[in-house]
Parts: sequence; structure tokens; C-alpha cells
Amino acid sequence: MSVLVLGLILFLGLHSIRIFANDWRNRQIARVGLKPWKGVFAIGAIIGLVLIIWGFGLARQHPVLIYAPPEWLRHLNGLFMLVALILFFAARVPGNHFKAKLGHPQVLAVKTWSFGHLLATGMLHDLVLFVPFLIWSIVLFAVSRRRDRLDGTTYPAGTLKGDIVAVVMGVAVWALFAFWLHSLLIGVNPMN
Repeated sequence: MSVLVLGLILFLGLHSIRIFANDWRNRQIARVGLKPWKGVFAIGAIIGLVLIIWGFGLARQHPVLIYAPPEWLRHLNGLFMLVALILFFAARVPGNHFKAKLGHPQVLAVKTWSFGHLLATGMLHDLVLFVPFLIWSIVLFAVSRRRDRLDGTTYPAGTLKGDIVAVVMGVAVWALFAFWLHSLLIGVNPMN
């Protein structure tokens, strides 16, 4: 479990700099430049992600049941994942109403992903993984929306084309994960 926790501290810690130390971040970018900052950040984030994946795999070898969710919550998680993946792609597809209205759909995707998985799973290692991501995404979304209001940030208007592209991409990747990749990569068939 310690490898998982270390990975979470590194990954979420780096991704929390804008929440807790945005002025410091801006000073560092001004001092070293944007590209070197992004390079160091990316290396740290990749190391954190690798530790999370490795640590989660190790923790799964020693399962500790905290609660047993009813079967229907596993199926409800499929709906949460569909929404999460649409939001994930909405963060990347230009000119969609999700981004225009929500501002930070990727953060909401993380919130939806982690909340859905907390409903559907009940092992200690699941809680250790998903609770920090849920808390982080709630805090980051609130801080980001407040920053947008203070800075007067507005997002480009959405179009039907942008919405369709985001939804189609989200549904396609959801189907790929639900029917194949989740079993292959995680070892759990979400459709059973």
C-alpha cells in the first residue's frame, strides 16, 4: 500500500500546486521558463502515475473488504464512466457546450470517475485510490471556477458539432473500455 500512497502523494501533490501555491508556480515558470517547468512537471507526474499503477497492483494482492456494494451499483458505475469519458473528451474537443458551460470538464471527469468507482467497489485499495482523487477533483474544480470568475475567464461558445464529436469520442472509448480494455488492463470485467 505504501507504493500506492507514495504515487498518490507525488501525482496529486504536483497537480495540486495550482490549488495551494499558484503564485509560487508562476514565479518558478518565470524563473526557469514554461517548457522546462512542463518538462519537470511531466517527469514527476509520470513517475507518480507509474507508482500509482504499480502500487495499486501490489495492494490488490492483499484485498481487504471494507464494504460490499450491491450489484446494481456496479452497473450504475458504467453510466458514471460514460459521463466521465464524454467530459474527458469535452476538455479536448474545441467548441463544445460542455467546456463552454463547465469550464473544466476534465476535472469533472475525474470526479465522476472516482465517485462512480467508489460506489461500485469496496476494497481498501479502492478507497485509498479513489477517495484522494475525489477530494482533489472537488477542491480543484471549486478553486478553478473561482479563479475563472476572478480573472473574468470565459470559454468559447459551444457548437452542436463540438458536442457531437465529444459525445461520439466518449461513447466510443467507453465501449472500448467497457467491453475489452478494462478487463485486459485492470483484470476486472465491468460488464459482468
